[in-house]
Amino acid sequence: MKPRQRKQYFRNMKRSDDSEREKRRKRRRLIQELGEQRIPYLSPADPGFQELWDSSYAGLALRQSSALPDGLHERVQSALRTLQRRGCLLRDLVRVRDRDVFTAVSRALVGQPGYTYRYLDTRLFTIPWHCEGEEGQKDEKDKPCCDSDLRDACKALWELNQFFCSDVKQQTNARGVKRSRSDTENSEDTPGEGMCEESVKDRLLEEKQEEEEEEEEEEEDSGQGCSHSSPPSSALPPDVAGLVQFNITLINYMDPIAMTQLKEEPYYGMGKMAVGWHHDENLVPLSPVAVYSYSCPAEPKNEGVTEKDREGQSKEKEKQKETKTEGEGTSKEELKKEEGEGLEKEEVQKEKACWRVGLKVAWDIHTPGLALPLQSGDCYYMTDDLNRTHQHCVLAGDTARFSSTHRVVQCCTGTLDYIQKRSSEALENLHTDPEKNTKSLKSLLPSTLQHIEDIHNEVEFEWLRQYWFQGRRFARFCSWWTKPMEQMEKDWKEMEQMTQLLLAVVEDENTAQENRREMADILLNALSDRQQHRQTWRDRYVPVC
Repeated sequence: MKPRQRKQYFRNMKRSDDSEREKRRKRRRLIQELGEQRIPYLSPADPGFQELWDSSYAGLALRQSSALPDGLHERVQSALRTLQRRGCLLRDLVRVRDRDVFTAVSRALVGQPGYTYRYLDTRLFTIPWHCEGEEGQKDEKDKPCCDSDLRDACKALWELNQFFCSDVKQQTNARGVKRSRSDTENSEDTPGEGMCEESVKDRLLEEKQEEEEEEEEEEEDSGQGCSHSSPPSSALPPDVAGLVQFNITLINYMDPIAMTQLKEEPYYGMGKMAVGWHHDENLVPLSPVAVYSYSCPAEPKNEGVTEKDREGQSKEKEKQKETKTEGEGTSKEELKKEEGEGLEKEEVQKEKACWRVGLKVAWDIHTPGLALPLQSGDCYYMTDDLNRTHQHCVLAGDTARFSSTHRVVQCCTGTLDYIQKRSSEALENLHTDPEKNTKSLKSLLPSTLQHIEDIHNEVEFEWLRQYWFQGRRFARFCSWWTKPMEQMEKDWKEMEQMTQLLLAVVEDENTAQENRREMADILLNALSDRQQHRQTWRDRYVPVC
């Protein structure tokens, strides 16, 4: 690593540390400012719920279960149960504040063949969804990489993904038209209040800078996020408007009975959180997120109570009401009021019994939060810049729940195709003499050597160690990654040999002194970084099953 690069690296590290300290400071300040108070939040039963949604959470869209095509629910829910039954949903060991912790949620990544998703220093490797007429779903022996059950399950998730791709675009376009009309009406009433073109550009530039500054993942149990929300633009920017091609889905399974250490939501008193406040990270900026929610049927209760018993209980309640009315002289109006209050309490209890998604404006203690109940089969979309300006959490219900969270992940450095091309670039500098069967480096240019050592580190620490650490757990279900990772390990061994060859050149006294010194600096920096990373992985390693 060149001095300039090292300087930039440590600057980024310092910026990341400073950013983390700033987040903690803001969180402490918010908690101190709140004291024992709670910020209000609204549910559908509360007055003003829809107005709050429209004004402060406009990027959120709910699609009730009836909006999905006939038969898709059954196929998707069967697919989710298959993944769980086959043991494909596993807890990840992630890095949070320099500690390794297991996620409370069990997960699997399904998506485009060769794609990965990185969060909290952990890289997940896709089980490919089996699209109709697509290549790349077979192993090196031209056999299917999964058995028929898993193929059917992954295909059902692909069908859901296809529905989301078209439906999110339609919903976004429809909302954009509606918002444009509203903006036009407002501009006629109050001229000069709209955002000018320059301010939109400034907002997008600021947004890009914030994305670069916040490369670290949010902790799932934190209440931290971006600084302030920006006014929503009337439509997605042209370069983002077409990006509704979800390339992966992160499957989550949560069982509140098994999750014994659920934390209370700290700001609003919304209830137990299965997943804490966070932004979804490492996504294409301004890309939407689509979530399918499936709550498992509740275990039948009061199995010993017959229909006759229930009728008797109902009649007894009616008698109690009549007795109360006659004995206390309660008016019909008072009785209706009591019944109304009882129904309202029952409605609140019902809401808390089902799974909900909570939303809040990041770093804002004045705007009420939003708690949206999710019936089994409901879907919700986070569009526009909602994921950047707001945070969301998952509030636990009474029964187990699956979710399929469809995303447009950053794929410039997270695909097998990308890292294979990088490996090929590095190995192009290795020459093999066919007669003597000896190897040597073609170029000793410092820039070339630096480039190769950077690729060497990327292959080892971003791919091989990530795969052998946790990714290979899925090899017993799906063989897709097995051969590519074995080949990558062979390439890495060649790169190790190239480092040895460079060391030999540096140690050779016949090498020109000036070049020798520069090559030695490159080698020393590369080996120092590599040793540090290897020690980190040694400290981190625990058997994962």
